[in-house]
Amino acid sequence: MTPDSAHPQPGQGMRMPVSAVRVVLLARTANTAVPLKQMDGLRDIVATLPNVAEAAIAFSEEGIPALRTVLTDMVDAGTTPVLIVPLLLPAEPNFEIWLQRTIARWRLEKPGQWPELRLAPFPASLALIRDVLAGLVSSPAIKPVKMMKPAGSEGSIVPAQKRRVLVCMGGPCHAGGAAVVWGHLRNEQTRLALRTSGDGTMTAKSSCLGPCALAPVLQVWPEGTMYGGVDESAVDRIIDSHLLRGEIVDSLAYAPTGAKQRLR
Repeated sequence: MTPDSAHPQPGQGMRMPVSAVRVVLLARTANTAVPLKQMDGLRDIVATLPNVAEAAIAFSEEGIPALRTVLTDMVDAGTTPVLIVPLLLPAEPNFEIWLQRTIARWRLEKPGQWPELRLAPFPASLALIRDVLAGLVSSPAIKPVKMMKPAGSEGSIVPAQKRRVLVCMGGPCHAGGAAVVWGHLRNEQTRLALRTSGDGTMTAKSSCLGPCALAPVLQVWPEGTMYGGVDESAVDRIIDSHLLRGEIVDSLAYAPTGAKQRLR
């Protein structure tokens, strides 16, 4: 990714590639049929555009396929440039930072000839978004909001799961790729049925957990174990050892010593 391709100057507009590109429509989360169908529809539209050799969807957090899977598959498919289109509103200030850092790590984990990666601007930065918003405001599909019973009127079961995993979403952790960590954890929670496996695990995002220099971090309860420098492989180890067998992964854990610690 280059600065010019990621952030066009005011009035300059997006630099359209002169040759064919593969387009990845990147959203945050989709794990049910309706939003996935919506993303598939957007992909089908993009696939018909000029100079688009291939179109795909991906998710930076929870959802399948994950961005990592799509990009590494494209490495195996050839060197045609890949344009990432972030369908993210609002735009996160550190989005480009964590994306670049995370892709740099993925490149080390998967050696080979990577295609040129390009980054389109956020939707809200384009003048065309005014026409989109105007169409929504005056859409004939506008409908009234139905009145429903207040939430919780039918009661709820208190979760019995013993373990809780908190993924820090503070500034340094987010810049370090916490969204990718969260997405991988949630996808694995579904795939491995972690809510009912072992002692049972629930997962949640958290505001700052404290040790920013160890970003990205997550914490496992009831032990309160803090893990730092977490990536997808670390999540896999924590699941296999701590969540399923109750054994703390010492090489990834940081004890509350009262002194400053650095990533090992």
